[in-house]
Amino acid sequence: MLELESVNTYYGKAHILNDLSFTLNEGEVVSLLGRNGAGKTTTVKSIMQLVKPATGSIVFDGNHLNRLAPHQVARLGIGYVPEERRIFTDLTILENLEVGRQAPRDGLEPWTVESLFKIFPNLEERQNNRGKALSGGEQQMLTIARTLMGNPRLLLLDEPSEGIAPVIVEQMAATIMQIKESGLPVLLSEQNLHFARLVADRAIIIESGEKKYDGSFAELEANPSIRDAYLSV
Repeated sequence: MLELESVNTYYGKAHILNDLSFTLNEGEVVSLLGRNGAGKTTTVKSIMQLVKPATGSIVFDGNHLNRLAPHQVARLGIGYVPEERRIFTDLTILENLEVGRQAPRDGLEPWTVESLFKIFPNLEERQNNRGKALSGGEQQMLTIARTLMGNPRLLLLDEPSEGIAPVIVEQMAATIMQIKESGLPVLLSEQNLHFARLVADRAIIIESGEKKYDGSFAELEANPSIRDAYLSV
């Protein structure tokens, strides 16, 4: 469904992604792991074309994304949940969800406010509260729910567990598992190995914009030298 081939992305003269290649399959949840500054967020932004790769190709369901603007990438069905959340703080939860609504896509069960409230019961309880009254974890949930209202065919999550309480992290993991059960493929950028292990089928580790590992979590656990070299603080 998604293929990156020899992607090189720069910020000015700084070389961030270095010949990065990987694939993501239908129905799969893949975690992009790495320390701060490894290039995880740049990878996600390169897929969305918020940062234009200098060389290499990014293909989503047969469409070459390098030629497109970010809004055109979104129209193809890639939903992006940024680390900064960016909800509309003066709008209620319900109003935020309506802002994200897009038409259903062929062959996919559409997301509705009702189906999202089953996954996010906290949001249903506070549906008439404004965004600024929500906790950080609730804002993160709202951002994901609003993105799902766009009926994406692929979901990109940038650091979903960052800056939220441990109890909310566990709830967030359960939420992503429910999204996975719907068949929606997910690529999440993540530092929290425990969180990633709970939700993802496969791990990709990057360091200085280069892929260092691509495989199962079982294989990763069996190779502590890889974990210690690229994930330990």
